[in-house]
Amino acid sequence: MKIFTIGFTQKSAEQFFSTLRAAGVKRVVDVRLNNVSQLAGFSKRDDLPFFLREICGIGYVHLPVLAPTQALLDAYKKGGSGWRGYERRFKALIASRRVEDVVPRGVIASGCLLCSEPTPEQCHRRVVAEHLRDRWGGVDIVHL
Repeated sequence: MKIFTIGFTQKSAEQFFSTLRAAGVKRVVDVRLNNVSQLAGFSKRDDLPFFLREICGIGYVHLPVLAPTQALLDAYKKGGSGWRGYERRFKALIASRRVEDVVPRGVIASGCLLCSEPTPEQCHRRVVAEHLRDRWGGVDIVHL
């Protein structure tokens, strides 16, 4: 199974949709807690499913169970413990949610975890992908 990941910031709409199509992504799995921000541009909740379907023939699902809590995000953004502390707390959160049992493999297979960060190193989408790989086995992660 392949799990793709992508961030939409620092990408034009053309780059974003072309990258998804070229990779063979079947569905975008939105792992953002807040997907309605005006700053999200083409990736806002009410627009993204339409664009994905019409431009690429790709499905869309929003899975907030794979997102951090607002409290966790706020603590990280205010500089509390930095990335390492945030990552540790987020790992504990998704483990406690048992996301590997809650989220069907078929939803994730050939899907692309979407968040805003331009690269995966300090983004929770990477942590989610690695968690699922470690629990399910037989998973290749491809960061787009």
